[in-house]
Amino acid sequence: MKHDELIGQVQHHARLASRGDAEMATRATLETLAERLVGGEAEDLASQLPRGIAEYLRTGLAGTGQHFSVEEFFQRVSRREGVDVPKAIYHARAVIAILYEAVSPGEMADIRAQLPAEYARLFEPGREEED
Repeated sequence: MKHDELIGQVQHHARLASRGDAEMATRATLETLAERLVGGEAEDLASQLPRGIAEYLRTGLAGTGQHFSVEEFFQRVSRREGVDVPKAIYHARAVIAILYEAVSPGEMADIRAQLPAEYARLFEPGREEED
């Protein structure tokens, strides 16, 4: 999947007004995910994404395996994206849903295996929390 296609799909899935908003939601979600993953998992995911998007997974704290709850995950996405938490939850879920289309099933299984059970909320597309 190419960069523009992935961002367009995030924009559509998250019902965002602009491609810039979709880019911001994607960046906020992937940077936060990279902080939570340990070892080379963020790089493994990055290797299956378009270059510009892959860079969001290569932040200074990528692969450090920081331990924070799913609530803190959504708080971090909210701060990075500059939206309230319910919108951040909705947008992060949209980004994750598009990742399922963009990368191999094995890679998504590897990511889920690194996250505690409470992170199942991140992988639940379709539940709108912004209304």
